[in-house]
Amino acid sequence: MATSLRQRFGRPEREMRLRVICAPLGPGKVRLLEAIGETASINQAAKRMGLTYARAWGMVEELNGCFEGPLVESTTGGRNGGGTRLTPLGTEVVGLYRAIEAKAAAAAAAELAALGARVVKPAEGEEAGD
Repeated sequence: MATSLRQRFGRPEREMRLRVICAPLGPGKVRLLEAIGETASINQAAKRMGLTYARAWGMVEELNGCFEGPLVESTTGGRNGGGTRLTPLGTEVVGLYRAIEAKAAAAAAAELAALGARVVKPAEGEEAGD
């Protein structure tokens, strides 16, 4: 049975995505960092993204080992309980990633629109990833 391109490669993206090759940093990990910054919790950030805690924690450990310092810091227990926060470096990395992404999207806007116009629209009742 032949597999379709959509089955092999997933749904086509309708927006530009940036992946930093020199580090394991892409849109999913940046969203995780942003969610950690908003929730102050790896667990809550993982739930928000539909990830297991173990998967999110593994992503954080990978990111923390990849840059000149940690992007995320956790504190344990105590009177007010533990928590998690982005470090100043983590906040900077998210900001730099989003700035690069925005500049690249603006520079390629015409080409992205032309490419998007040529993407096959899903049939009625079919989701884009099907």
